[in-house]
Amino acid sequence: MDTNTTSSRIWTPTFSINTGLNLIYYTVFYLLTVIIGTVAMTQDHASAGLAGILSGIFIVGGFVGRLWTGNNVTRIGLKPLLYGGTLFYIAMTLLYFVTPNIGLLMIVRFLHGIAFGISATTSGTLAGLIAPRAKRGEAIGYYALSVTLASAVGPFLSIFIYHAFNYTVLLIMALALLVIALIGIFFLRIPKGIMGEYVKKPFSLSNYFEKTALPISLIGFLVGIAYSSILTFLAGFSAQAGLVTAGSLFYVIYAIVTLGTRPITGRLFDARGDNFMMFPTFIFFGLSLLLTGFSTTTFMLLAAGALIGLGYGSFGPFGQAIAIRHADISRIGVATSTFFGLFDMGVGFGPFILGFVQPATGYRGLYFLCAAFTVVIIILYWFMHGRHARRGHA
Repeated sequence: MDTNTTSSRIWTPTFSINTGLNLIYYTVFYLLTVIIGTVAMTQDHASAGLAGILSGIFIVGGFVGRLWTGNNVTRIGLKPLLYGGTLFYIAMTLLYFVTPNIGLLMIVRFLHGIAFGISATTSGTLAGLIAPRAKRGEAIGYYALSVTLASAVGPFLSIFIYHAFNYTVLLIMALALLVIALIGIFFLRIPKGIMGEYVKKPFSLSNYFEKTALPISLIGFLVGIAYSSILTFLAGFSAQAGLVTAGSLFYVIYAIVTLGTRPITGRLFDARGDNFMMFPTFIFFGLSLLLTGFSTTTFMLLAAGALIGLGYGSFGPFGQAIAIRHADISRIGVATSTFFGLFDMGVGFGPFILGFVQPATGYRGLYFLCAAFTVVIIILYWFMHGRHARRGHA
């Protein structure tokens, strides 16, 4: 058997391939999302507001796809869902070539988000199931590096390819990556019965949301809102502050720091427990937002990028490990979709919320406000999860 939950080995062939699949799913997401607004405004003369909706509606579709997958992954199976989700992802990417107007593009973006949600949630569920229980935090930490790499590589490739070549070449690259993912699924070796038996249930919200995962998932929603201030407004802020080069290197530093610290932080999370790592994670995140607001030099902004890596870069895998910990094995898919669905929704809705605030506060004031918001997040984390957590488990 290639991998199982009792083995202490993390980097099995299936775990490695699955991590690669997730890297591709997220890279394709960034390849198109980063540039779609520019394309819409340039080629279709869309307004800035409509361009923003084109980005956000993908997240909404992803949320729908994640919830559906969490409720159906046990019934359908991991490998069939990976094949189906990836084929759907490919089909929706092909539609970009022939979408004639903004209205249809909006529909394609929504459906594309659903395809992403299905693929990414199935991959994340598989990662949680095959991770050794005693090393789950460490294993998921390694798996989550695929998202970190995609968040650094995807935007860079998107902007570079679009300006160096054109939109069509970007679409071709996205398709090529997804075809590689489709081939990779064939080589996965998933133990039979790993998901438990499917039991048909009448319609209920509990089919789509895992109750035990909701506290940390709601915290993830709030973290996502705060992080969207970086994702959405950093380019404008760095240009206004005369720090364009630092702004372009910000995500690279974030990725390097996350990659470099993940082996240590994952082991500490497993050995010392939730609060030992989560409180520093929130503090680093708050400090990164504060330092971003104060940044007047390249060094200061890049230091903020490093702190984002220590803070936000660590929250995702720790949050997922907490979310699936108390879920029944047949509900790990639901717990995974609950956590990442709400986490993504925070990132997706954040720009709409903060977009109303930014004109009144300016960029610096917005980052100071988001830094203060992390204090609220820390307090809510304590009452919703932290006070119940004990060393090594909650």
